[in-house]
Amino acid sequence: MRKGEVRRATRETDISLSLDIDGTGAGAIDTGIPFFDHMLTSFARHGRMDLTIRAVGDLEVDAHHTIEDIGIVLGAALSEAIGDGRGITRFADAAVPMDEALARAALDVGGRGYLVFEGSFSPAGPGGIPGDLIEHFFYSLCTKAGITAHITVAGRNDHHICEAAFKAFARALRAAVAIDPAMVGDVPSTKGTL
Repeated sequence: MRKGEVRRATRETDISLSLDIDGTGAGAIDTGIPFFDHMLTSFARHGRMDLTIRAVGDLEVDAHHTIEDIGIVLGAALSEAIGDGRGITRFADAAVPMDEALARAALDVGGRGYLVFEGSFSPAGPGGIPGDLIEHFFYSLCTKAGITAHITVAGRNDHHICEAAFKAFARALRAAVAIDPAMVGDVPSTKGTL
C-alpha cells in the first residue's frame, strides 16, 4: 500500500493530509482558498491519487503560508508513499492543453528536489492567487518530495494556464510513480538508491 499521511501544525498553518498514490482520483480538499481547492482536486483526479486535505491557515494575512505549507506537506506525503522507489518508472512527462494554454511537465522522481518553472501569469494571478505562489507551491512540493520537475506554461488565461500546469504535473507524476513490470523490486538508479 503506497500511502502517506502527514499532519503539520505551525503558528501559521495546521494541515492534515492523506494520500494514496494507487487510488482512484478521489479528492476531498478544504484549504480555505476555493481556487486552490479546485486545482488540488484536479491534481488528484488526473494523478489518479486519492487525496484528502484539511488546512487552516492565516488567510487574514494572505495565502502564502497556506499554499507553501500544503506544498511541503504534500511533498512529505508523496515521499512517504513512494518509499525507497523500488519498481517505479521514475521518469515521465506530460503535456496538457486547455484552450489557448499549454503546460508541460517533465519529472524525475529520483530523490533530488529541484524545480525549473518557465512561464508567467498576469499580475492579478489565477483565482486571485499571486502567480509566484503557484510556482512556490510546486517548489515546496518538489524539494520536500525529492522530485526534479521542469514545468513550462504558456497562454493568455490565468485559470487555463494554472489548471493545465496542475494537470500536466499530476499526469507526469502518475506515470513516474507507476510500477514498471520490468523493474519490480529494483531501484531505478545506477547508484542502487534514490
